[in-house]
Amino acid sequence: MTESTEGRFPAVFLDRDGVLIEDCGYPHLDEHLVFMPGAAEAVARLNKAGFLAIVVTNQSGVARGLFSEQRMHDFNALMVRTLAARGARIAAVYACPFHDEARDPAWHHPDHPDRKPNPGMILRAAAEHDIALSRSFLIGDRQGDLEAARRAGIPGFLFDGQNLDAFARELLGG
Repeated sequence: MTESTEGRFPAVFLDRDGVLIEDCGYPHLDEHLVFMPGAAEAVARLNKAGFLAIVVTNQSGVARGLFSEQRMHDFNALMVRTLAARGARIAAVYACPFHDEARDPAWHHPDHPDRKPNPGMILRAAAEHDIALSRSFLIGDRQGDLEAARRAGIPGFLFDGQNLDAFARELLGG
């Protein structure tokens, strides 16, 4: 008998900028942390429905020299803490700072496997968090997000930027 490689937990993969927080153009300062309408409520609703919430975000601002890798991690940690204080649990954040036009050679890569539309962050999260991809999906605000979901073998849904909780409620069937 062969053992299944399918994980145990369903997950929702969430893009960061334009889905969880407002995209002000390379958000990285504490004052840039402005949540989209219904963001905390949506994550809490998804948690309650049994989904791990995993953030998957391209962060080329690091490669472009606009902010440091540490600043990126600090900003993401602030986002996670702020959501947690509102009853919304983020299980993990995966961020890809690599870009093909990087100013810093350390972050240069012509097509990094983690950079959406590639599925690397999704697949790594699935392996590291025992995620059942067959019961998971992604919410993004760009076609590249949806392409990453497709390449990972999961459904992807394009968020319209209105109210994330209403969007999540509809995806969960009311």
